[in-house]
Amino acid sequence: MTNEIHLTVHARDGAARLGALQTPRGDIRTPAFMPVGTAATVKAMRPEDVRATGADIVLSNTYHLMLAPGAERIAALGGLHRFMNWPWPILTDSGGFQVMSLAKLRKVSEKGVAFQSHIDGSRHELTPERSMAIQRLLGSDIQMQLDECVRLPCPPEEAERAMRLSLRWAERSKAAFGDQPGRAAFGIVQGGVEKDLRIESARALVAMDFHGYAIGGLAVGEPQADMLAMIDTVVPHLPDDKPRYLMGVGTPDDLLQALRRGVDMFDCVMPTRAGRHGMVFTRAGRLNLRNARFADDPRPIDPLSTSPMARDYSRAYWRHLVKAGEILAMMGLTEINLAYYQELMAGARKAIGEGRLDAYIEETRRGWAEGESGGG
Repeated sequence: MTNEIHLTVHARDGAARLGALQTPRGDIRTPAFMPVGTAATVKAMRPEDVRATGADIVLSNTYHLMLAPGAERIAALGGLHRFMNWPWPILTDSGGFQVMSLAKLRKVSEKGVAFQSHIDGSRHELTPERSMAIQRLLGSDIQMQLDECVRLPCPPEEAERAMRLSLRWAERSKAAFGDQPGRAAFGIVQGGVEKDLRIESARALVAMDFHGYAIGGLAVGEPQADMLAMIDTVVPHLPDDKPRYLMGVGTPDDLLQALRRGVDMFDCVMPTRAGRHGMVFTRAGRLNLRNARFADDPRPIDPLSTSPMARDYSRAYWRHLVKAGEILAMMGLTEINLAYYQELMAGARKAIGEGRLDAYIEETRRGWAEGESGGG
């Protein structure tokens, strides 16, 4: 048991790192995928079932929990861990991205963001200080600075404006975080797809001495090659002894290509959202269970999966449940996807430890290609 959050690197394979982010609530094995539990729940999953897929940490959302049921209410009920019955580590994002993407009316100023709730139109203000206060009330283990995320593509001058504002907000967020033993504050590197802006942002954040560093503002419309180029640009300017978190990314291939470049942590709604809409990720590629070709397919989703949902029920049955709109389809396919993402990370961790990450990635990609070309 540790009273601090600290990254230990156990092995390396090129830029990739095998490690553990040690926290008072348990170790986070890295590279790590964090299921997204936006409103204090990973949609369609019980917490114990999320844990059973292999997750060491989940992500929750400051913006949504601020609006409902309210951070003060959650604090009065014993904090977010108790509220959602997840005793292991939780990371909360700052709410900045949701303010940008969801709010009906918003005005960004030096002070923060004034916006109208997407739920009931009520008016709110989110500042760096308020965001950090909400995260402290929630009691999350890793708390993110408030930043401004811009959509890509965008003009370089717009990327620069948002990056510089995010740096000023980072200073205020770090000050507002204060001293919280056993918890960590992460800064977020911004700068669009401009290499010079990304480097400047990374260097300035490192000088502020955060506990960890995220790469934000990617997977928002740019090609994968641009995203990977930004990771290649930023990682050399981040400390070797602190965790690196790529926010909101992504597909299984995105994860493999990013961890190959030295990223330690990921989150994305893709596996849960896809599962709710009839799409599953497997070692044989993606299967769209709405497709008529699965109507008479007696095979399981994946006989080698760690999830009994993938092993013990036929593709024909899952397609039936999807087409019938049955709740079990959302639950089962979400579990299958989260299990696959955790298997992907476990395989990567093993491969890094054995010095064979490149071979593992090639084997994995070959499996996807063969499965998808062969009809799954």
